[in-house]
Amino acid sequence: MKEILWLGRGGQGAFTAAKLLGAAYAAKGEVAYSLAFPSFGPERRGAPVRAFTKLDSKPILDRSETVLADYIVILDETLYAPSLQDGLKQGGKIIVNTKKEGPDWTAFDGDAIAKELRLPVVNTVMLGALSGVSDVVGIKDLEAAIDAHLAPRIREKNRLAIARAIEEVRR
Repeated sequence: MKEILWLGRGGQGAFTAAKLLGAAYAAKGEVAYSLAFPSFGPERRGAPVRAFTKLDSKPILDRSETVLADYIVILDETLYAPSLQDGLKQGGKIIVNTKKEGPDWTAFDGDAIAKELRLPVVNTVMLGALSGVSDVVGIKDLEAAIDAHLAPRIREKNRLAIARAIEEVRR
C-alpha cells in the first residue's frame, strides 16, 4: 500500500488534493482502491490540517491515520519539522512547497506556478509535483479526477497547474 500524508493550513486545499489523488488512482482502470480523509478539529482558516491518501490494489481496510508514509507533501513550508523524517517509510520522500533547498526534502516552488496561473491555493500544483516525483498516478488520471470532482469554471487552470508541476519536476 502507498500512503501519502498531506500537511497544509485550513483553506489551502490539502484535503481536496488528497481526494483528487485517490480519485485519480481509482480511475486508472485497473484494480485500484483508494481512501482519502482529513484530520482536523474545529480549527479555522489558517490552522494546521493533515490529510491522508491510501492507495492499494486490494480493498483498504485500515482506516487509521498514516503512521509511516511513502510521501509527505507539505503545502506550507512552516509546517516542516525534522521529526517528520521519522514518519517516512524506507525510501520515502518529503516534498515541500518552498524555494529553499533542504538537506532532507525535495524543494518545489509551487507558489510560483500558482501565482503564474492565478490560482488562489497551491494544492493541485503540489499534487502535480507528487505525480512527477512518484509516478503513483499519471497526468491523464489526474485530469479525469479534476473533471469529475472540481467545478467546471476551475478545471482548466487546475489541469494546467498539474501539467506545469509535472514538467518542472522532471526537468
